[in-house]
Amino acid sequence: MNSHSQHKVHIRKPRWLRRRLPAGPDYENLRALLNRSKLHTVCQEAKCPNIWECFSQKTATFLIMGDRCTRNCHFCAIARGPSGPPDPGEPVRVAEAAQKMGLKYVVITSVTRDDVPDGGAGLFAKTVMEIHKRIPDAYPEVLIPDFSGNRDALRTVVDTHPAVINHNLETVPRLYPSARPEAVYRRSLELLRRAKQHEPTIPVKSGLMLGLGETHAEIEKTLWDLLDAGCNILTLGQYLQPTRDHLQVERFIHPEEFDNWRETALKMGFSGVASGPFVRSSYHAKELYQATLRKN
Repeated sequence: MNSHSQHKVHIRKPRWLRRRLPAGPDYENLRALLNRSKLHTVCQEAKCPNIWECFSQKTATFLIMGDRCTRNCHFCAIARGPSGPPDPGEPVRVAEAAQKMGLKYVVITSVTRDDVPDGGAGLFAKTVMEIHKRIPDAYPEVLIPDFSGNRDALRTVVDTHPAVINHNLETVPRLYPSARPEAVYRRSLELLRRAKQHEPTIPVKSGLMLGLGETHAEIEKTLWDLLDAGCNILTLGQYLQPTRDHLQVERFIHPEEFDNWRETALKMGFSGVASGPFVRSSYHAKELYQATLRKN
């Protein structure tokens, strides 16, 4: 898919991206629970670099509607081509697993399902409601796809009152054709804006990957776009190439630069910001949510 990239020289991973894997039984115990429950996590399917840390701390980001996507984003390790309709029993199993894990903050995301009429919004809503039902004091965060711009689908999710509504822009608009060819920058921004307008009390969150060739000015402009759309919480992380068939890393951003972006974003007006090489959408999600509550 990226034939031009085959001739480029791979950049060596810097020392700050090498980390020791935590030991202990919790990782295997959680993996076994997810397997028994027939559940997927974005940690596993997207080859998240934080999986050992998060699983060892008995936390995970649930991936609903299967483990295969209808889109073909050139940065993402999730497989393409769903093999069947979403499982209507999945919301109950997610809630039960979260209860067994003792979670009080539950992050739910999904593959993109353009083959489903509502994009899977109904399944998101049922999952949030099942969590509310089984763990009344839990806070569910939803990391949603763009639902192809379907306003009713978005409203279906917002009306269940999740703790946070998250939708990632992923990158700057210039890089959408190479990174997210089936997504639309303005459509994603509009989804965030509509979520905030429909329920202003719910924090809105988004994230970017850095290292795909974006410029400083492009990042800053995108952050202003997010603030203008009503975004409260921001995550910034390093893009890491999952396989040779995916987009190559153009640059590894030094941790100090991530720290600078965090300070810049907070001064611009974001309530909570996580910025660092290993930061991903749901990394320290609970702490970011709590930071936003304190500021608002």
